[in-house]
Amino acid sequence: MKINIHDVARRSGLSVVTVSRVLNGSASVRERNRQKVLDAVQELGYRPHSAARSLSSGKTGIIGVIVGTLQDTFFDTIVQQLNETLAHHGYYLALSVTHGGTDHDGGHYLIQEDRVDGIILLSPTEETARIAELTRRGIPYVLIDHQLPEHDEWSVTVNNYTGGQAAARHLLELGHRSIAHLSGSGLYRSTLERRSGFLDEMHSAGVEPFELVAGDYAVQFGYDTARRWIDEQRLPTAVFAGDDHIAFGVINALTEAGLRVPADVSVVGFDDQSLASQLRPYLTTVKQPAAAIGVAAADMLLSRIGGETVSSPIKLEPELIIRQSASIPRKEQGL
Repeated sequence: MKINIHDVARRSGLSVVTVSRVLNGSASVRERNRQKVLDAVQELGYRPHSAARSLSSGKTGIIGVIVGTLQDTFFDTIVQQLNETLAHHGYYLALSVTHGGTDHDGGHYLIQEDRVDGIILLSPTEETARIAELTRRGIPYVLIDHQLPEHDEWSVTVNNYTGGQAAARHLLELGHRSIAHLSGSGLYRSTLERRSGFLDEMHSAGVEPFELVAGDYAVQFGYDTARRWIDEQRLPTAVFAGDDHIAFGVINALTEAGLRVPADVSVVGFDDQSLASQLRPYLTTVKQPAAAIGVAAADMLLSRIGGETVSSPIKLEPELIIRQSASIPRKEQGL
């Protein structure tokens, strides 16, 4: 038998009107009653009828997420958590993967014609036009991992600066003094913040980097750079990679050349992709709290949809995960 709103009202012990207000994101419901309704929704497996809700409330019951790629388990985890959290509140997720493209006038199809009740922009590279269009149309939005500080108002970010510091500090404490940093594209604010944290920690210790190299967040970039060092017969004792994909590329090149990680070169990554704990040597990396990011962004957007007008940007702290790929340094020498 199909579950309806009256079943939810009976299970929660509240009126149909209260249940309807909760499902429509009203901010006027007491938190205790809101939780009763959400618990009943979950227990019964109730899904609001989107067409009926749209007609009665003027809302679609759909949240849009725009992301450049899902070929990244960090982004994938965020999207999964967004979907789970929003579904718990009776919303469906509409996902658009743009593959790095952008609409310079902000006119993405999810933003047009009142298709969604809110939008989450995940790691946008050019958010200004889209924010302007969302604001013009009165569509609530939240940014995750965005690029411009002037857009911090409604955002969830990670403290990439302290992440870069943590990576450098760990390698310095192990005794390394010849440390390279391979960063991603300078288009990303996270790239610059990780690099700044790394450099400040190095300079505080009176140590200059072996080399700073910028490239793509890609396995090939890490591989090509390490291969160049091998061909030049010079190696750092440690590498801080701007993300785990770069780290995997470095490890591949070193292993291919008969070098050992971490005995010959230590490697630290960033993100804690799923393969970081599956491929040997297990990767020491700076973990971004992907699930917590998803929950925080969903809650912030729901608050905006419910009428909250005071912004409260959220910055979460990363965590250094120590595994097998970094150890005390070998004696510095040429190959």
